[in-house]
Parts: sequence; structure tokens; C-alpha cells
Amino acid sequence: MAAHRVGAGAGERGCVVRAAVSLVAMHCLVVDDETRLTDLVVRYLTESGHTAEGRYDGPSGLAAARDPRVDAVLLDVMLPGLDGVEVCRTLRGEGIDVPVILLTARGAISERVAGLDAGADDYVVKPFAMEELLARLRAISRRRPGPAGRLQVGDLVLDPEQQRAWRGDTELDLSRREFDVLRVLMENAGRVVSRLRLLDEVWDGETDLRSNAIDVHVSKVRAKVDRAFDRTTITTLRGRGYRLETGP
Repeated sequence: MAAHRVGAGAGERGCVVRAAVSLVAMHCLVVDDETRLTDLVVRYLTESGHTAEGRYDGPSGLAAARDPRVDAVLLDVMLPGLDGVEVCRTLRGEGIDVPVILLTARGAISERVAGLDAGADDYVVKPFAMEELLARLRAISRRRPGPAGRLQVGDLVLDPEQQRAWRGDTELDLSRREFDVLRVLMENAGRVVSRLRLLDEVWDGETDLRSNAIDVHVSKVRAKVDRAFDRTTITTLRGRGYRLETGP
């Protein structure tokens, strides 16, 4: 696709954009008070195989960046409410290690140094090429892998490290056993998981387990993951086990 520039009026806050394909899908947060630019970057990231969402000020960007599902933050330095350097510094102070790329319309060395000292991983000076931005995202994804073992099937996301799970934007309230049942099903999405395998992996092979305990827990998981959202994701295959479907 031919490169084109954001229309007149964006000035030095604009960017040159090219469609490109990234090999590693990431969920990106774009924080910039220039709404047109933010929406444009979100759209191109989505077209390039990522998922993305936008925020337009420092406080809302900081709140969104705390979400453990965010894989990278593209953060403008000049933001209302709280500037990008302070947002980055706050995240690092809270122990949140999400990769951050600063976006700045000024190329001053002092600004770059301030951002990097605050914990940013990289910076891009406006106007920038989307192709370059995607390359930098690929670079930080190689340097700093995402949360270990995070699973995603459709709009189901599960984070074993934090023991949290979501369907879309809704966090699921799961007991420890229910969480483990869902984890095993997601690890084997599209494949049949036998009751014996669930017994081994979730209950560690307990021999005195009540005969219907597995069925009861799967039913509870199905109620929270499927019925609460009017969905049919977990299916029962009589005499074989259970399967988490991967289709829509």
C-alpha cells in the first residue's frame, strides 16, 4: 500500500502510515490526546493483525495500562491530566512491567532521556511511519516476552500467573478448581479432554473424589463462562469428556 500522511491540520503531530503485517499478535494500548491520530493508529494496528484500544488523556491511559491483558503501551509524552513520562514512571513504581513506547512530537535528547529514565523501552519521534512503529513493537516483543502462559481462545483470556480470567471485558469470578478446569480446557482448545485427564491435572488423581465432582465443576464453569454470556463454548461429549470449542 502506498504511504500517505495524515491530512492537513495534524501538523507535526501527524504520522506517515503504511499497512504492514506483524508476526506476533499483541494487544496494544494507544494513549494520545490527538484523537484522530490515536484512532488511526488503532485502526492500522488492528489491520496489521494486532488488537488495540485508544485513550486520550494521562489518567485514563494510566488506568487502562494497568490491565494485565495489555501487551504494549504506545504513549504520547504531552498528555492532559498527567504527562506520558509521569504515566510511565507511575507504572514502573507500581511494579507494572508492560513495554512502553513513547510517542513525541519533539526530538529533544533531554525528553528522550527523561522517558527512558522513567522506564520506557523505546521512543518514536513524530511524524513517524507506521511500518517503523510495527517494527519497534516486534522488537520489544522479542526482548520482553509477554506474561508466561497467558492463554486466549476467542474472547476468553486466562492468566495463570495472576490467577485471573476474562470473557471480553468482563472478569470471571472463578474458584481455584473452576479456574484450573478452564485452564486445562483452554490449553487443549478444540480437543477432547477426558474426565480422567481433568482428574489428573486438576485434582492430582485424588482417588476418594466424589463420582460427580468433575461434572459439577465443569457445570459451574459452563454457567460462568457460557450461560452468563448466552454462549455455548464448552461442550460435553458423552462417554468421552469435554471440549472447549474454538469457533465463533
